[in-house]
Amino acid sequence: MTHLTVKGRPKSFNSFYKKYLRYLRESPKQDKALIPDQIGVRVVCPFLEDITAVEEACRKNFSVIEVEQKGSDYSFKEFGYESIHLLVKLPDAILAKWKNDFVSVAEIQIRTILQDAWAEVEHELVYKAEFTPYDDQMKRKLAAVNATLFLADTTFQEIRAYQRQFRLELDKRHDSFFKKVEEFTDSTIFQEEMAGDENAKDKNFTFPAPVSSRSIDDLLLNALYAHNKGQFDKAIMFYSNILDRAPPEKTASIIYKHRGMAYFAQSRYEDAAGDFTASLDLDPASYKSAYYRAVVRQVQKDYPAAVEDFSLALSLNPYQPWALYRRAQAAYHIGDYPAALADCEAAIVLDPDFGEAAKFKAVLLSKLKM
Repeated sequence: MTHLTVKGRPKSFNSFYKKYLRYLRESPKQDKALIPDQIGVRVVCPFLEDITAVEEACRKNFSVIEVEQKGSDYSFKEFGYESIHLLVKLPDAILAKWKNDFVSVAEIQIRTILQDAWAEVEHELVYKAEFTPYDDQMKRKLAAVNATLFLADTTFQEIRAYQRQFRLELDKRHDSFFKKVEEFTDSTIFQEEMAGDENAKDKNFTFPAPVSSRSIDDLLLNALYAHNKGQFDKAIMFYSNILDRAPPEKTASIIYKHRGMAYFAQSRYEDAAGDFTASLDLDPASYKSAYYRAVVRQVQKDYPAAVEDFSLALSLNPYQPWALYRRAQAAYHIGDYPAALADCEAAIVLDPDFGEAAKFKAVLLSKLKM
């Protein structure tokens, strides 16, 4: 869940007394009126999806007496703020300590930031002023503002969902890349069968052809879809299309890195190394590009170049147990067993559960007869 803002307030005496008298007028037979929102808590959420999560959390932690969906009964022509109001029973520990017959419940309001902003303004313009905007022009203006805020909330949520999907595709692509790395590098030392084949690809999955009006984000998402489906030619086409648009250097560095990984998946190692180099030229701090180029050199059995690139990656970010492990493998192949052992032990220090490194350490100790 994203960052939430919680506001609380007791109802002022004037507000309480005004509502109290109104309740007594509406129900004259009662000798006292129960005002449910004497104590109020408002939870303000950045996104629409957070509202459901907050409501579920409230239901788990409080005894919910009543739920009101403010604004749910408005037609598309009407205006009014939307909000979820939960009436909850105060915990027994608080009731026992307080001993106040007038207050046994509290109200929890759950809104987005924009819903809360609209509610605050509407409260000042309409509720406090006891004003009903019968003028059609005023109604249209208020309805337009309300609709704009609703559209903004919806758009923010769509962007949030897009980002989440985008991040998922990136993670899946990284998993695929590292699986291929395992197949090439681990087997050169341990001669073990790598676990399983890649997941079956959906050959029926299609993508729209890139057009000039399509945004870079759309093209990149299409590229990642194609990449994850094993459609590397399509992925490379989308990556290249983005690069043809001359994006900012930071963006271009990322695209070169992605395209290099697609080339790697096709065993086009020189093309992959070229893209990782281009990525590094544009962003010299990209330790991942240095690491990926080192992996390519290791697969090509250019172990001295691999050691150099792993060292570059580690100079940019020393907290990479896998880079240490890979450099140890490269050092092993050029006969530098002490350096390999030192890297292997350093990798285990960073990740004590690094099983592959522990296994490799045993091989090195045997070589060194230690």
